[in-house]
Amino acid sequence: MRTGTDTETFLEVIEFGGGGPRVAAIGGGTGLASALEAIRGYAGSISAVVTVADDGGSSGRLAPSLDIPPPGDIRKCLIALTPEESVWRQLFEHRFTGADVEGHSLGNLIIAALADIEGSFELALRSAEHLLGALGSVIPASPLHLELEAVIDGKPVTGQVNISLAQGTVERIGVVPRDAAVSGDAVASESAVRAIEAADQIILGPGSLYTSVIAALVVPGITDAVNRSDARLVYVTNLVTQDGETLGMDAADHLDALLHMTGVRPPGAIVASDSPVSVDLPLEQLVVDGEAIATYGADLVTAGLLDQDAEQPSHDPLLLGEALRGLTEK
Repeated sequence: MRTGTDTETFLEVIEFGGGGPRVAAIGGGTGLASALEAIRGYAGSISAVVTVADDGGSSGRLAPSLDIPPPGDIRKCLIALTPEESVWRQLFEHRFTGADVEGHSLGNLIIAALADIEGSFELALRSAEHLLGALGSVIPASPLHLELEAVIDGKPVTGQVNISLAQGTVERIGVVPRDAAVSGDAVASESAVRAIEAADQIILGPGSLYTSVIAALVVPGITDAVNRSDARLVYVTNLVTQDGETLGMDAADHLDALLHMTGVRPPGAIVASDSPVSVDLPLEQLVVDGEAIATYGADLVTAGLLDQDAEQPSHDPLLLGEALRGLTEK
């Protein structure tokens, strides 16, 4: 087992960068992974603070039985920070299609094994970063496996998957330790707090509004760290609405929910795509009303950010990276 504390190891990691800004990105899922690919092109150091409330798929099967944070979103971020093709990257991306391990990602299993070997989930991630050659650090928002709890149209809904599928207005959302045997409240990872406080730029989004971005921010200590930081806060809007979470909402509605449900300070800049997007109903291209956005005091930056080659509406990492880089130069 490796010696030294998680914090000591983390502090070595965040100082790897060159002359670029220190960037912390907060969220989860494919949205955060897309942002990390963009950030990779200009940052001197990168810290991804990832939600630990995922309860679906391979993560939902592994986390409760092994008593670790769900590794799925974390694995996606590790891969997004890995620019070079390698056998290790192929292993982390491999998903089984049969036998007892059907549906499991091999990367999730490797992370779980490393946690057992290292005796610490965060030290396991440092080892995974080394194996992959990742250009940054991936940090769970909490050392605990947390469960999302929401009130939707006046009714309680528990679990990330259930909340993402529920239809209605989300009135409140929070997190609690998933393991009932855990005493005390949910708490942020010390490493996550340090990374946020040390950042020059903090990125929120894109990604599922309630079950990724807000899910990470409502971990006690995360929003407080953002509000204490001197970093410029940037919110990257989604390209389209999301069935079960944000149907009928425009960009200003997203921002209003983000601010009121988390208490996070208003962003200094909002980055939005003006590329036309074609989607099937009930989904719609996200409407960005410049006048409504201006009431929040944020600079609105628009550009063609759509990845024209992606099967699903996605941000082009190079184009998004150029927009985010420009905000570090102002």
